[in-house]
Amino acid sequence: MRTELRIVPDIAPARPRVSSGAAFFDDDGRVLLVDPVYKDFWNLPGGGVDAGETPLAACVREVREELGLTPAIGALLVVAWTPDGPDGKLFFVFDGGILPAADRAAIVLSPGELGSHAFVTAEQAHTMLPPTHRALLAEVLRARADGATRYVEVTS
Repeated sequence: MRTELRIVPDIAPARPRVSSGAAFFDDDGRVLLVDPVYKDFWNLPGGGVDAGETPLAACVREVREELGLTPAIGALLVVAWTPDGPDGKLFFVFDGGILPAADRAAIVLSPGELGSHAFVTAEQAHTMLPPTHRALLAEVLRARADGATRYVEVTS
């Protein structure tokens, strides 16, 4: 009996893009969204994790770059996988807590990157976010209310 060798092509591991951000709230429980000038929808503050950077470090950097603030960043609320891009995308969302009034007044948006910001209710956010981000925000709000970190796979 002769054994046939099959050559299996090298298969590269998936390399999803990674983003990190924070959910900030005002005294009325509304969540902070930002309006990137290069997208058709709003987002939580945050952005891409650079090579060699941890998700928490990226969150701190992105908040500083986008909002001009360096508030304390709290616990990880949600890790979410979405089908965005060829290998998917991982989102890390940390709890930014209630942003004090002085910090809210001191927000300086990154010129050329963000056009606006607003503290909005969950219902308002639903109309401002794309479907995957709506589901992500819903999980962020649940995780914050429960005090438990969540992992979710958002497919729509």
